[in-house]
Amino acid sequence: MKLYSTNNKENIVDLKTAVLNGLAEDEGLFMPTKIPKMKKEFFENIEKLSFQEIAFEAAKQLLSEDISAKKLKQIIDEAINFDAPLVKLEEHIYCLELFHGPTLAFKDFGARFMSRLISYFNKEETLILVATSGDTGSAVAHGFYNIPGIKVVLLYPSAKVSQIQEQQLTTMGGNIQALEIKGNFDDCQTLVKQAITDPDLNKILNLSSANSINIARLIPQSFYYFYAYAQIKKINKKPLAICVPSGNFGNLTAGLIAKKMGLPIKKFIAATNANDPFPIFLQTGHFKPKDSVKTLSNAMDVGNPSNFVRILELYKFNLENIRKEIESKSYNDEKTLETMREVYQNSDYILDPHGAIGYMGIKDFVKNHNKYCGIFLETADPSKFTDIVNKAIGVNPPMPKRLKKCLDKEKKSIILSNQFNDLKTFLFRI
Repeated sequence: MKLYSTNNKENIVDLKTAVLNGLAEDEGLFMPTKIPKMKKEFFENIEKLSFQEIAFEAAKQLLSEDISAKKLKQIIDEAINFDAPLVKLEEHIYCLELFHGPTLAFKDFGARFMSRLISYFNKEETLILVATSGDTGSAVAHGFYNIPGIKVVLLYPSAKVSQIQEQQLTTMGGNIQALEIKGNFDDCQTLVKQAITDPDLNKILNLSSANSINIARLIPQSFYYFYAYAQIKKINKKPLAICVPSGNFGNLTAGLIAKKMGLPIKKFIAATNANDPFPIFLQTGHFKPKDSVKTLSNAMDVGNPSNFVRILELYKFNLENIRKEIESKSYNDEKTLETMREVYQNSDYILDPHGAIGYMGIKDFVKNHNKYCGIFLETADPSKFTDIVNKAIGVNPPMPKRLKKCLDKEKKSIILSNQFNDLKTFLFRI
Protein backbone atom coordinates (compact mmCIF):
# COMPACT_ATOMS: atom_id res chain seq x y z
CA MET A 1 0.00 0.00 0.00
CA LYS A 2 1.23 3.47 -0.92
CA LEU A 3 0.04 6.44 1.10
CA TYR A 4 0.24 10.20 0.69
CA SER A 5 0.20 13.06 3.18
CA THR A 6 -2.98 15.15 3.28
CA ASN A 7 -0.71 18.22 3.36
CA ASN A 8 1.27 17.20 0.29
CA LYS A 9 0.09 14.61 -2.24
CA GLU A 10 3.65 14.33 -3.55
CA ASN A 11 4.81 13.05 -0.16
CA ILE A 12 4.25 9.32 -0.77
CA VAL A 13 5.43 6.59 1.62
CA ASP A 14 4.99 2.84 2.09
CA LEU A 15 2.80 1.25 4.77
CA LYS A 16 5.71 0.60 7.13
CA THR A 17 6.68 4.27 7.17
CA ALA A 18 3.09 5.42 7.66
CA VAL A 19 2.46 2.99 10.51
CA LEU A 20 5.71 3.61 12.37
CA ASN A 21 5.63 7.41 11.97
CA GLY A 22 1.90 7.83 12.56
CA LEU A 23 1.96 11.36 11.16
CA ALA A 24 3.75 12.77 8.13
CA GLU A 25 6.71 15.10 8.66
CA ASP A 26 4.61 17.92 7.22
CA GLU A 27 1.96 17.15 9.91
CA GLY A 28 -0.43 15.71 7.36
CA LEU A 29 -2.37 12.48 7.87
CA PHE A 30 -1.59 9.51 5.68
CA MET A 31 -4.18 8.35 3.15
CA PRO A 32 -4.04 5.48 0.64
CA THR A 33 -3.21 6.59 -2.89
CA LYS A 34 -5.70 3.99 -4.07
CA ILE A 35 -8.53 2.16 -2.27
CA PRO A 36 -9.08 -1.20 -3.98
CA LYS A 37 -12.53 -2.66 -4.64
CA MET A 38 -13.55 -6.03 -3.24
CA LYS A 39 -14.76 -8.56 -5.81
CA LYS A 40 -18.49 -8.94 -6.41
CA GLU A 41 -18.31 -12.59 -5.35
CA PHE A 42 -17.10 -11.55 -1.90
CA PHE A 43 -20.32 -9.68 -1.18
CA GLU A 44 -22.49 -12.37 -2.75
CA ASN A 45 -21.16 -14.93 -0.28
CA ILE A 46 -20.17 -12.75 2.66
CA GLU A 47 -22.85 -14.12 5.03
CA LYS A 48 -21.21 -17.57 4.81
CA LEU A 49 -17.89 -16.27 6.19
CA SER A 50 -16.75 -15.86 9.80
CA PHE A 51 -15.68 -12.48 11.17
CA GLN A 52 -12.02 -13.50 10.93
CA GLU A 53 -12.43 -14.71 7.35
CA ILE A 54 -14.10 -11.45 6.35
CA ALA A 55 -11.36 -9.42 8.04
CA PHE A 56 -8.67 -11.47 6.32
CA GLU A 57 -10.16 -10.96 2.86
CA ALA A 58 -10.50 -7.20 3.38
CA ALA A 59 -7.01 -6.94 4.85
CA LYS A 60 -5.50 -8.90 1.93
CA GLN A 61 -7.05 -6.46 -0.50
CA LEU A 62 -5.43 -3.54 1.29
CA LEU A 63 -2.15 -4.93 2.63
CA SER A 64 -1.02 -7.86 0.46
CA GLU A 65 1.85 -5.80 -1.02
CA ASP A 66 3.31 -5.27 2.43
CA ILE A 67 2.58 -8.40 4.47
CA SER A 68 2.47 -12.07 3.51
CA ALA A 69 -0.91 -13.79 3.64
CA LYS A 70 0.38 -16.15 6.33
CA LYS A 71 1.52 -13.34 8.62
CA LEU A 72 -1.60 -11.28 7.96
CA LYS A 73 -3.82 -14.19 8.95
CA GLN A 74 -1.80 -14.64 12.14
CA ILE A 75 -2.20 -10.95 13.02
CA ILE A 76 -5.96 -11.06 12.44
CA ASP A 77 -6.47 -14.32 14.34
CA GLU A 78 -4.61 -12.86 17.33
CA ALA A 79 -6.10 -9.37 17.21
CA ILE A 80 -9.72 -10.11 16.36
CA ASN A 81 -10.51 -13.07 18.58
CA PHE A 82 -13.84 -11.77 19.90
CA ASP A 83 -17.26 -11.17 18.35
CA ALA A 84 -19.17 -8.09 17.21
CA PRO A 85 -22.77 -9.37 17.25
CA LEU A 86 -25.75 -7.63 15.68
CA VAL A 87 -28.71 -7.26 18.06
CA LYS A 88 -32.24 -6.37 16.93
CA LEU A 89 -33.78 -3.65 19.12
CA GLU A 90 -36.92 -2.92 17.15
CA GLU A 91 -38.31 -3.22 13.64
CA HIS A 92 -35.60 -2.29 11.15
CA ILE A 93 -33.22 -0.96 13.84
CA TYR A 94 -30.21 -3.00 14.96
CA CYS A 95 -27.29 -2.50 17.32
CA LEU A 96 -23.75 -3.60 16.41
CA GLU A 97 -22.08 -4.42 19.73
CA LEU A 98 -18.40 -3.50 19.52
CA PHE A 99 -17.55 -3.92 23.19
CA HIS A 100 -16.72 -7.61 23.54
CA GLY A 101 -12.96 -7.17 23.47
CA PRO A 102 -10.61 -7.13 26.49
CA THR A 103 -11.21 -3.46 27.44
CA LEU A 104 -14.92 -3.49 26.55
CA ALA A 105 -14.76 -0.81 23.84
CA PHE A 106 -14.56 -0.67 20.06
CA LYS A 107 -11.03 0.70 20.28
CA ASP A 108 -9.85 -2.87 20.97
CA PHE A 109 -10.15 -3.71 17.28
CA GLY A 110 -7.77 -0.99 16.17
CA ALA A 111 -5.37 -1.15 19.11
CA ARG A 112 -4.82 -4.91 19.01
CA PHE A 113 -4.33 -5.00 15.23
CA MET A 114 -2.07 -1.98 15.31
CA SER A 115 0.13 -3.28 18.12
CA ARG A 116 0.88 -6.40 16.12
CA LEU A 117 1.47 -4.43 12.92
CA ILE A 118 3.93 -2.11 14.65
CA SER A 119 5.64 -5.09 16.26
CA TYR A 120 5.94 -6.70 12.81
CA PHE A 121 7.55 -3.62 11.25
CA ASN A 122 9.47 -2.34 14.25
CA LYS A 123 13.23 -2.95 14.39
CA GLU A 124 14.17 -0.47 17.13
CA GLU A 125 12.75 0.77 20.42
CA THR A 126 9.64 2.86 19.79
CA LEU A 127 7.72 5.29 21.98
CA ILE A 128 3.97 5.35 21.25
CA LEU A 129 2.13 8.55 22.18
CA VAL A 130 -1.64 8.43 22.60
CA ALA A 131 -4.19 11.14 23.29
CA THR A 132 -7.35 9.71 24.78
CA SER A 133 -10.76 10.92 25.89
CA GLY A 134 -11.31 7.56 27.57
CA ASP A 135 -11.46 4.29 25.67
CA THR A 136 -8.57 4.71 23.25
CA GLY A 137 -6.05 4.84 26.07
CA SER A 138 -7.17 1.66 27.82
CA ALA A 139 -7.42 -0.24 24.52
CA VAL A 140 -3.94 0.83 23.47
CA ALA A 141 -2.54 0.11 26.93
CA HIS A 142 -3.92 -3.43 26.80
CA GLY A 143 -2.98 -3.97 23.15
CA PHE A 144 0.65 -2.88 23.64
CA TYR A 145 1.18 -4.17 27.17
CA ASN A 146 4.66 -5.66 27.57
CA ILE A 147 5.31 -5.86 23.83
CA PRO A 148 9.12 -5.92 23.51
CA GLY A 149 10.75 -2.74 22.23
CA ILE A 150 7.69 -0.54 22.77
CA LYS A 151 6.85 2.02 25.45
CA VAL A 152 3.48 3.77 25.59
CA VAL A 153 2.64 7.21 27.01
CA LEU A 154 -1.08 7.95 27.41
CA LEU A 155 -2.25 11.58 27.60
CA TYR A 156 -5.74 12.06 29.03
CA PRO A 157 -7.65 15.19 30.16
CA SER A 158 -7.87 15.58 33.92
CA ALA A 159 -11.39 15.06 35.38
CA LYS A 160 -12.85 14.49 31.91
CA VAL A 161 -12.92 10.69 31.73
CA SER A 162 -15.09 8.31 33.74
CA GLN A 163 -13.67 6.80 36.93
CA ILE A 164 -13.58 3.33 35.38
CA GLN A 165 -11.88 4.63 32.23
CA GLU A 166 -9.27 6.37 34.39
CA GLN A 167 -8.62 3.17 36.34
CA GLN A 168 -8.12 1.27 33.09
CA LEU A 169 -5.72 3.97 31.87
CA THR A 170 -3.60 4.31 34.98
CA THR A 171 -3.23 0.85 36.49
CA MET A 172 -1.50 -1.19 33.78
CA GLY A 173 2.09 -0.48 34.78
CA GLY A 174 4.89 -2.21 32.88
CA ASN A 175 5.67 -0.34 29.69
CA ILE A 176 2.58 1.91 30.03
CA GLN A 177 2.80 5.45 31.49
CA ALA A 178 -0.27 7.67 32.01
CA LEU A 179 -0.09 11.48 31.92
CA GLU A 180 -2.99 13.44 33.37
CA ILE A 181 -3.13 16.67 31.37
CA LYS A 182 -4.60 19.87 32.79
CA GLY A 183 -6.85 20.60 29.81
CA ASN A 184 -9.26 18.92 27.41
CA PHE A 185 -8.90 16.18 24.80
CA ASP A 186 -8.04 18.64 22.05
CA ASP A 187 -5.09 19.80 24.16
CA CYS A 188 -3.92 16.20 24.50
CA GLN A 189 -4.27 15.61 20.76
CA THR A 190 -2.36 18.81 19.95
CA LEU A 191 0.47 17.79 22.29
CA VAL A 192 0.79 14.39 20.58
CA LYS A 193 0.96 15.97 17.12
CA GLN A 194 3.53 18.51 18.29
CA ALA A 195 5.71 15.83 19.83
CA ILE A 196 5.64 13.52 16.81
CA THR A 197 6.80 16.29 14.49
CA ASP A 198 9.25 17.96 16.88
CA PRO A 199 12.80 17.78 15.43
CA ASP A 200 14.54 17.82 18.84
CA LEU A 201 12.55 14.85 20.15
CA ASN A 202 12.95 12.94 16.93
CA LYS A 203 16.74 13.18 17.14
CA ILE A 204 16.75 10.95 20.23
CA LEU A 205 13.38 9.14 20.22
CA ASN A 206 11.63 6.90 17.72
CA LEU A 207 8.09 8.30 18.03
CA SER A 208 4.74 7.13 16.73
CA SER A 209 1.06 7.50 17.63
CA ALA A 210 -1.72 4.99 18.21
CA ASN A 211 -4.52 7.52 17.79
CA SER A 212 -6.82 7.40 14.81
CA ILE A 213 -4.41 9.81 13.12
CA ASN A 214 -2.46 6.57 12.47
CA ILE A 215 -3.88 4.74 9.45
CA ALA A 216 -3.19 1.41 11.17
CA ARG A 217 -6.05 2.18 13.57
CA LEU A 218 -8.57 2.75 10.81
CA ILE A 219 -7.87 -0.30 8.66
CA PRO A 220 -9.06 -2.90 11.22
CA GLN A 221 -12.04 -0.74 12.18
CA SER A 222 -13.28 -1.10 8.60
CA PHE A 223 -13.56 -4.87 9.12
CA TYR A 224 -16.59 -4.74 11.42
CA TYR A 225 -18.57 -2.75 8.87
CA PHE A 226 -18.19 -5.68 6.48
CA TYR A 227 -19.19 -8.04 9.28
CA ALA A 228 -22.25 -5.94 10.10
CA TYR A 229 -23.37 -6.23 6.49
CA ALA A 230 -22.80 -10.00 6.53
CA GLN A 231 -25.11 -10.31 9.54
CA ILE A 232 -27.84 -7.96 8.32
CA LYS A 233 -27.86 -9.61 4.88
CA LYS A 234 -29.31 -12.76 6.47
CA ILE A 235 -32.28 -11.04 8.12
CA ASN A 236 -33.15 -7.75 6.40
CA LYS A 237 -33.10 -6.95 2.69
CA LYS A 238 -33.76 -3.21 2.90
CA PRO A 239 -31.07 -0.67 1.88
CA LEU A 240 -28.64 -0.16 4.75
CA ALA A 241 -27.88 3.00 6.73
CA ILE A 242 -25.32 3.02 9.55
CA CYS A 243 -25.11 5.58 12.34
CA VAL A 244 -21.71 6.22 13.90
CA PRO A 245 -21.43 8.08 17.23
CA SER A 246 -18.66 10.50 16.26
CA GLY A 247 -15.96 12.44 18.07
CA ASN A 248 -12.61 12.38 16.30
CA PHE A 249 -14.29 10.80 13.24
CA GLY A 250 -11.87 7.91 12.88
CA ASN A 251 -14.68 5.37 13.20
CA LEU A 252 -16.73 7.08 10.49
CA THR A 253 -13.67 7.33 8.24
CA ALA A 254 -13.11 3.58 8.59
CA GLY A 255 -16.70 2.97 7.49
CA LEU A 256 -16.25 5.27 4.51
CA ILE A 257 -13.13 3.35 3.50
CA ALA A 258 -15.18 0.14 3.61
CA LYS A 259 -17.79 1.81 1.41
CA LYS A 260 -15.09 2.86 -1.08
CA MET A 261 -14.06 -0.81 -1.17
CA GLY A 262 -17.54 -1.67 -2.41
CA LEU A 263 -19.48 -2.30 0.79
CA PRO A 264 -23.14 -1.48 -0.04
CA ILE A 265 -23.90 0.99 2.73
CA LYS A 266 -26.24 3.52 1.20
CA LYS A 267 -26.07 6.17 3.92
CA PHE A 268 -23.97 7.13 6.92
CA ILE A 269 -25.22 9.21 9.82
CA ALA A 270 -22.59 10.94 11.95
CA ALA A 271 -24.29 11.53 15.30
CA THR A 272 -22.49 13.92 17.66
CA ASN A 273 -23.01 15.36 21.12
CA ALA A 274 -22.79 19.10 21.83
CA ASN A 275 -19.39 19.13 20.10
CA ASP A 276 -20.97 19.79 16.71
CA PRO A 277 -18.61 21.38 14.14
CA PHE A 278 -19.36 18.58 11.64
CA PRO A 279 -23.18 18.92 11.58
CA ILE A 280 -22.68 22.67 11.21
CA PHE A 281 -20.25 22.04 8.35
CA LEU A 282 -22.81 19.95 6.46
CA GLN A 283 -25.43 22.66 7.00
CA THR A 284 -23.30 25.68 6.11
CA GLY A 285 -20.39 24.37 4.06
CA HIS A 286 -17.94 25.94 6.53
CA PHE A 287 -15.88 23.99 9.02
CA LYS A 288 -15.04 25.89 12.18
CA PRO A 289 -13.32 24.05 15.05
CA LYS A 290 -14.55 24.79 18.55
CA ASP A 291 -13.19 24.40 22.03
CA SER A 292 -14.53 21.05 23.18
CA VAL A 293 -17.23 21.02 25.85
CA LYS A 294 -17.71 18.32 28.48
CA THR A 295 -20.67 15.98 27.99
CA LEU A 296 -21.95 12.64 29.30
CA SER A 297 -20.57 10.97 26.14
CA ASN A 298 -17.04 12.02 26.97
CA ALA A 299 -15.22 9.94 24.33
CA MET A 300 -16.88 12.16 21.72
CA ASP A 301 -15.86 15.46 23.32
CA VAL A 302 -13.76 16.64 20.39
CA GLY A 303 -14.07 20.15 19.03
CA ASN A 304 -11.48 19.80 16.26
CA PRO A 305 -11.67 16.26 14.86
CA SER A 306 -8.41 15.18 13.21
CA ASN A 307 -10.05 12.86 10.70
CA PHE A 308 -12.23 15.56 9.18
CA VAL A 309 -9.51 16.15 6.58
CA ARG A 310 -9.58 12.45 5.65
CA ILE A 311 -13.31 12.69 4.94
CA LEU A 312 -12.64 15.66 2.67
CA GLU A 313 -9.94 13.67 0.88
CA LEU A 314 -12.22 10.65 0.35
CA TYR A 315 -14.75 12.91 -1.37
CA LYS A 316 -12.16 15.06 -3.15
CA PHE A 317 -13.39 18.11 -1.21
CA ASN A 318 -16.80 17.95 -2.94
CA LEU A 319 -19.35 19.12 -0.38
CA GLU A 320 -22.38 18.00 -2.35
CA ASN A 321 -21.05 14.46 -2.68
CA ILE A 322 -20.41 14.37 1.07
CA ARG A 323 -23.98 15.51 1.70
CA LYS A 324 -25.35 12.79 -0.60
CA GLU A 325 -23.83 10.02 1.51
CA ILE A 326 -23.48 11.48 5.00
CA GLU A 327 -25.98 13.16 7.30
CA SER A 328 -25.16 14.53 10.72
CA LYS A 329 -27.07 15.66 13.78
CA SER A 330 -26.13 16.60 17.34
CA TYR A 331 -27.87 15.56 20.56
CA ASN A 332 -27.58 17.03 24.05
CA ASP A 333 -27.13 15.31 27.42
CA GLU A 334 -30.80 15.62 28.34
CA LYS A 335 -31.85 13.74 25.20
CA THR A 336 -29.11 11.18 25.83
CA LEU A 337 -30.45 10.32 29.29
CA GLU A 338 -34.05 10.32 28.03
CA THR A 339 -33.15 7.91 25.23
CA MET A 340 -31.27 5.54 27.54
CA ARG A 341 -34.36 5.46 29.77
CA GLU A 342 -36.79 4.88 26.89
CA VAL A 343 -34.77 2.09 25.26
CA TYR A 344 -34.41 0.31 28.60
CA GLN A 345 -38.15 0.57 29.29
CA ASN A 346 -39.21 -0.45 25.77
CA SER A 347 -36.57 -3.04 24.84
CA ASP A 348 -34.95 -4.04 28.15
CA TYR A 349 -31.62 -3.03 26.60
CA ILE A 350 -28.98 -0.94 28.37
CA LEU A 351 -27.19 1.63 26.23
CA ASP A 352 -24.08 3.52 27.17
CA PRO A 353 -24.27 7.32 26.52
CA HIS A 354 -22.34 7.04 23.23
CA GLY A 355 -24.56 4.25 21.95
CA ALA A 356 -27.59 6.33 22.94
CA ILE A 357 -26.46 9.07 20.58
CA GLY A 358 -25.98 6.48 17.85
CA TYR A 359 -29.47 5.12 18.49
CA MET A 360 -31.02 8.59 18.28
CA GLY A 361 -29.25 9.24 15.01
CA ILE A 362 -30.46 6.04 13.32
CA LYS A 363 -33.94 6.28 14.86
CA ASP A 364 -34.45 9.75 13.43
CA PHE A 365 -33.09 8.70 10.05
CA VAL A 366 -35.22 5.55 9.66
CA LYS A 367 -38.31 7.46 10.83
CA ASN A 368 -37.79 9.93 7.96
CA HIS A 369 -36.61 7.33 5.41
CA ASN A 370 -38.71 4.21 5.88
CA LYS A 371 -37.22 2.34 2.90
CA TYR A 372 -34.03 1.81 4.97
CA CYS A 373 -33.04 -0.52 7.75
CA GLY A 374 -30.60 0.96 10.20
CA ILE A 375 -27.63 -0.13 12.29
CA PHE A 376 -26.03 1.96 15.00
CA LEU A 377 -22.69 1.27 16.66
CA GLU A 378 -22.65 0.58 20.39
CA THR A 379 -19.07 1.46 21.15
CA ALA A 380 -18.62 0.62 24.85
CA ASP A 381 -20.01 -1.64 27.53
CA PRO A 382 -22.48 0.39 29.66
CA SER A 383 -20.73 -0.76 32.84
CA LYS A 384 -17.91 1.69 31.98
CA PHE A 385 -20.41 4.47 32.67
CA THR A 386 -22.23 3.11 35.72
CA ASP A 387 -23.08 6.50 37.25
CA ILE A 388 -24.61 7.82 34.04
CA VAL A 389 -26.51 4.60 33.37
CA ASN A 390 -27.88 4.59 36.92
CA LYS A 391 -28.95 8.20 36.56
CA ALA A 392 -30.82 7.32 33.36
CA ILE A 393 -32.49 4.01 34.23
CA GLY A 394 -32.21 3.70 38.02
CA VAL A 395 -30.14 0.50 38.07
CA ASN A 396 -26.47 -0.36 37.67
CA PRO A 397 -25.47 -2.34 34.60
CA PRO A 398 -23.80 -5.72 35.18
CA MET A 399 -20.03 -5.34 35.48
CA PRO A 400 -17.74 -7.91 33.83
CA LYS A 401 -15.13 -9.49 36.10
CA ARG A 402 -12.20 -8.09 34.09
CA LEU A 403 -13.48 -4.57 34.72
CA LYS A 404 -13.95 -5.15 38.46
CA LYS A 405 -10.31 -6.20 38.78
CA CYS A 406 -8.90 -2.83 37.67
CA LEU A 407 -11.03 -0.91 40.21
CA ASP A 408 -9.04 -2.42 43.07
CA LYS A 409 -5.67 -1.39 41.63
CA GLU A 410 -3.75 1.76 42.57
CA LYS A 411 -3.97 4.70 40.17
CA LYS A 412 -0.52 5.74 38.89
CA SER A 413 -0.29 8.87 36.76
CA ILE A 414 1.80 12.02 36.38
CA ILE A 415 0.05 15.40 36.25
CA LEU A 416 1.26 17.78 33.53
CA SER A 417 0.14 21.13 32.17
CA ASN A 418 -1.11 21.46 28.60
CA GLN A 419 2.09 23.26 27.59
CA PHE A 420 4.26 21.46 25.04
CA ASN A 421 7.54 22.32 26.76
CA ASP A 422 6.42 20.42 29.86
CA LEU A 423 5.64 17.33 27.80
CA LYS A 424 8.90 17.72 25.89
CA THR A 425 10.88 17.84 29.14
CA PHE A 426 9.11 14.71 30.38
CA LEU A 427 9.79 12.77 27.17
CA PHE A 428 13.48 13.69 27.24
CA ARG A 429 13.68 12.02 30.66
CA ILE A 430 11.66 8.91 29.90
